[in-house]
Amino acid sequence: MEYTAKEIADLLKGEVEGDPNVKIKGFSKIEEGKKETISFIANPKYTKHIYDTEASAILVNKDFKINSDVNSTLIKVDNAYHAFAKLLTMQDKSNINEKGTSESASIKENAEIGEGSYIGDFVYIGEKAKIGKNVKILPHTYIGDGVVIKDNTVIYPDVKIYHDCEIGKNCTIHAGVIVGSDGFGFAPQSDNNYQKIPQVGNVIIEDNVEIGSNSCLDRSTIGSTIIRKGVKLDNLIQIAHNVEIGENTVIAAQTGIAGSSKIGKNCMIGGQVGIVGHIKVGDGAKIAAQSGISSDVKEETVVQGAPAFDFGKYQKSYVLFRKLPDLYTKITELEKKIKNLKKD
Repeated sequence: MEYTAKEIADLLKGEVEGDPNVKIKGFSKIEEGKKETISFIANPKYTKHIYDTEASAILVNKDFKINSDVNSTLIKVDNAYHAFAKLLTMQDKSNINEKGTSESASIKENAEIGEGSYIGDFVYIGEKAKIGKNVKILPHTYIGDGVVIKDNTVIYPDVKIYHDCEIGKNCTIHAGVIVGSDGFGFAPQSDNNYQKIPQVGNVIIEDNVEIGSNSCLDRSTIGSTIIRKGVKLDNLIQIAHNVEIGENTVIAAQTGIAGSSKIGKNCMIGGQVGIVGHIKVGDGAKIAAQSGISSDVKEETVVQGAPAFDFGKYQKSYVLFRKLPDLYTKITELEKKIKNLKKD
């Protein structure tokens, strides 16, 4: 990365205050700013650092006011946080600039590889797989028969995508993710053994989805496990067979969703949440970390606890729960006093 402040301002549709030709080669925190780096201020509590930082340029909101001179060049934009995120995204994508196919990759003859794509060392691509334009598939990744991966998607190392699964445009699949392994389907038998139920469906991941490292998305028994567009999944998440996750829902690490549950759009689910099968979580619902969801969650509600219930009621209940030892001691003392009064 190497830009001038003016070039960055032009990219972000911003305005320059200071030296437009100052060179930017990296990023830094405002409080740890270094020369030839760019930082940003979105939270007012960091404003004090603008007067002593060594960062060469700083992204600020257009209504940002300074009280005295600053050494850094300011780039004023509509939203400094979003602008900084855009720059980070540009830098992240530029880190994978390879094109072409490694000699050590194994690609079936009837697989299709789109223009501008990169296929890394020891990648396997199966029969009739279709890889779109500008797709990046990093080393040691397995792409099964009939898999479809659409334009501009990045697949990091050691990802396994089983047969017939579909990945949309502009997705990011991080290292160690497994897409399309068998759903957990077993029928109990009279002799206490379990008969495996074949899982003959697939997984469909729509556009602009990001999946964190070592997450597992099981294929459906029949039909599809579906991850709608814009969903963001953290690391170490388990999505079971026939689950559907609505648009723009975000889920934090170590959450597990059991089979056939339907998660609405624009939901926020904290870490280590467990969701049982065959239930619905409504659009816009929020689930606090370490909650256990055993029944439907209504739209636009906030829940916490195991089993989870209304967030406000949970907070009040928790205050009482913490006081239980003291309450028990008081009750015991009162019982003793009552007994002594009866004796008198």
